[in-house]
Amino acid sequence: MLHNKNKFLISCALLSSIILLGLGGCSLQSTALKPTSTEQPTALTVNIQPSSSNGTSKERKTIDEENSAHAYNEDSEPSVKNLETSPSAIKPAAKTQHDIWQRIRSGMTLENNQHKRTTAQTNWYAKHPGYINRTIERAQPYLHLIIEEVEKRGLPTELVLLPIVESAFQPFAYSHGRAAGIWQFIPGTGRIYGLKQDWWYDGRRDIEASTKAALTYLEYLNKRFDGDWLLALAAYNSGQGTVKKAIRKNLKRGRKTDFWSLKLPRETRAYVPKLLAISAIFKHPENFDIQLKSIENKPYLSKVDTGSQIDLALAAELADISVQELYTLNPAFNRWATSPDGPHSLLLPTEHADTFVSNLKQLPASKRIKWARHKIREGQTLGRIANKYHTTVAVLQRVNKLRGNMIRAGRNLIIPVAIKNMDSYSLSAAARTRTLHNKIKNKTKTLHKVRKGDTLWDLAVKYRTGVRQIASWNGIAPRDLLREGQQLVIWSKPPRANSTNISTNLSAMANSDLTQKINYIVRNGDSLARISQKFRVRISDLRQWNSLPRNKYLQPGQKLTLYVDVTKQSERI
Repeated sequence: MLHNKNKFLISCALLSSIILLGLGGCSLQSTALKPTSTEQPTALTVNIQPSSSNGTSKERKTIDEENSAHAYNEDSEPSVKNLETSPSAIKPAAKTQHDIWQRIRSGMTLENNQHKRTTAQTNWYAKHPGYINRTIERAQPYLHLIIEEVEKRGLPTELVLLPIVESAFQPFAYSHGRAAGIWQFIPGTGRIYGLKQDWWYDGRRDIEASTKAALTYLEYLNKRFDGDWLLALAAYNSGQGTVKKAIRKNLKRGRKTDFWSLKLPRETRAYVPKLLAISAIFKHPENFDIQLKSIENKPYLSKVDTGSQIDLALAAELADISVQELYTLNPAFNRWATSPDGPHSLLLPTEHADTFVSNLKQLPASKRIKWARHKIREGQTLGRIANKYHTTVAVLQRVNKLRGNMIRAGRNLIIPVAIKNMDSYSLSAAARTRTLHNKIKNKTKTLHKVRKGDTLWDLAVKYRTGVRQIASWNGIAPRDLLREGQQLVIWSKPPRANSTNISTNLSAMANSDLTQKINYIVRNGDSLARISQKFRVRISDLRQWNSLPRNKYLQPGQKLTLYVDVTKQSERI
């Protein structure tokens, strides 16, 4: 009996060991294979945070705190991360294909029933090969990163082409609905899916982070609509509430509830057919006399950890690329440097990544940005000093170990500043001010060089305008002291408007990466004041851009043209 009991105990021990080993193996496999997005996010459920590829909100807070702690850590080491997914997570055939289009074609699974709406969109794209070629040029740096993430999750590869519909792969795209980036996230949804938005950084324009967030959201929508990808895509465009409402209406009337049978907004009715049309053309371009530019099936970008905040002009030099290219690959950064609170990483062309890391290792963290010493004067505030040096109050407090906003005249502050002239930074605060200076006004532009004794009041009287107007035109506060030699832009009303100059300036604004032209359709309850607050533009500009008389109200359905600064949309008023 005792012998049998010992045998039983030994058997249990062996069985427990086997189970533990098995669980360990499963754990390793789940790390490599199972995307975090398989957990269903509750995007619209109160008090529950959705899971995303960036982790839960609690996890993100911990990561941000760690980044903050290392913002000025000289011991942090730069490194390169290959963005290529683990081979075990992707079909072997994907690795042997030499052309990215072949790889995308091999994973296409969406059903195209040649609906008349799809045919209409297909005909349009087929007649505009130039548009397709320009879009491919913009998409090239991002395609491999996106296809890797799509295949890792086992999703239809048509989704790789969705940014063509959303933004034409323009990294600085901004819509009338306040959506930004290649995946066109609105601020609220972006925050739900872990895309940080602040003065320094807008995660909606972060290529890697927004791609993961978009795919996580699409996976969630696909589950909500029982695996129907067309309904999921419709919900991505118009919101799941809109699609559910249309389904309920059809059920009530005994009608079909597939995408083609639903009464959805006009934009959404065209949205899904556009993706199906583009997919059909990219799958068989020869059928439409279109020749797609060949793109190699290999990583274009590598993710480089910087370990701390770094000046973007310096980063471009270390990587041996232009500042413009650096911004294009990292469009989330609004200013002259990466965010002091992170993310402390950059996407760089793979062939330049090792060069960057090698050069960066020779620089301690304290030299990755330039430092200035500022002597505090009477009447100065942290906010005013921060504006002067193109930084934030939070950074000044952290670097100088200040607990509050109290400062004393005569003491010094250490301030991180840009290494190069602000003109070198495409999306800096200075660049936004230049856009502000060049906004079309039905007035004459005058450049006034401040002389000793000048005040905003004196200039307002001289040029027959207001103090607040001059301050707003130059991005300063009405009570700011003027500096001798400072150059101000002042607009004065001419005797007659020059329509030729107006057209020229509007065209220049529309072609700027920083300023985006959008078409807005007036809705019930809209007013010029509400629209100006929503898009952070002036009522006077709205009137000028659209030739609106003062004594006429807006009408629902009326179309307006706006020119918005995309970097302003992630700031808080």
